[in-house]
Amino acid sequence: MKKLLLSFLLLLGVVTLAACGGDEAVDPAQGVTDTTVTVGNTVATSGNLAFVGVPFRTAMEAYFDMVNDAGGVNGRTIEYIQYDDEFNAANGLTLTQSLVEDDEVFALVGHFGTPTVSATLEYLNGVGIPRVYYATGISELFAPNAADGELASFPVQPIYDAEGEVMVARAVGDLSASKIGVIYSNDDAGLGLFNGIELRADALNVDLESVQIDPTSDDLSSAAQTMLDFDPDVILVASNQVPAATAVRALNLAGSDIPIITSYVNADATWLSGVQEVLPNFDVYASAWINIFAEDGVSFSEDYNEFATVISGYDEAYAANSFAFAGWIAAATFVAGLERVGEDVLTWDNYIAAMEESLVELPFGVVLDYSSGSRVGTQAMAFLKGEVADELASFATVDPIRTIDEILD
Repeated sequence: MKKLLLSFLLLLGVVTLAACGGDEAVDPAQGVTDTTVTVGNTVATSGNLAFVGVPFRTAMEAYFDMVNDAGGVNGRTIEYIQYDDEFNAANGLTLTQSLVEDDEVFALVGHFGTPTVSATLEYLNGVGIPRVYYATGISELFAPNAADGELASFPVQPIYDAEGEVMVARAVGDLSASKIGVIYSNDDAGLGLFNGIELRADALNVDLESVQIDPTSDDLSSAAQTMLDFDPDVILVASNQVPAATAVRALNLAGSDIPIITSYVNADATWLSGVQEVLPNFDVYASAWINIFAEDGVSFSEDYNEFATVISGYDEAYAANSFAFAGWIAAATFVAGLERVGEDVLTWDNYIAAMEESLVELPFGVVLDYSSGSRVGTQAMAFLKGEVADELASFATVDPIRTIDEILD
């Protein structure tokens, strides 16, 4: 903390001199030298969520290595520091503080997981350090009119509240549902998704029945039976990977044949393979916020071909891994802002201003608007369906990326 306070005092002195003298030079931010810029994050690379964290981290490394091999950005290579927080909030807070105060990183890139993001939000808003891409969609990140420390926050993937609305829109617009059941977890992810679900269901006058679950429970038979008693047209499973898989298996054991829609965080072959036994009995759908295909919808895009070529040098299995896609986009988002700063002195203020100046266009068709303090992530999503071919489970796109209005039109 002493280092951080010292850097603040030094920065305050520079700003004061610039205001008084007019021509005095502005010093670069912490983590910046003439030849390097250092970023970092904490990612769960061990424990139950390692299957998410490892490909995410690997893809970030791959992207930064690709940029560095090409000479870096504006003469600087990117140094990346990563710690394993084991998906634990207390660990995440401690390690994040270490990154900011001891390692003195310029920015946090790919700030990972609901526990760590929730635990560090107040601290990081107070510091004002840039945070580029969150590997979560908690409601607290949704800031249409960001101010103060929130301006340094740059969410990319969908916020849970917005996705909850999309899930209802897909149930109504794609699956013709008029009665919707919801199983949602009593945590940030489930509660955020349920907020959006309730909002859109009310707007569409949809009959809604819900049951809240403990995300750590291994027995969700009661929740499954509640859904079957309600007999909805579609069941929305509003939770992250582990509780979502438990809920889907419980529905299968209860004899359900009702289609389900789950969150984009579960839209990966790894997660789907864990519930593969249910696919003969009912359809499993998920949202997605990226597109790896070209305009013809069949051949892969140039963005994907570049990603697949690079990531295959690290692990060929990650060429079809959605968590690796996310890590790649996280790194690309940071680099986009870095490129915009150009030859100017690299400071937190300059970086924030550069990200706000115009639309940020990212790989896989993602476009973001951070102008006028907008910090809401992307709000357009595709619709995927689980399939099994040659005994391997995967998701296939059944409808491309659309806004809610387009889905319901």
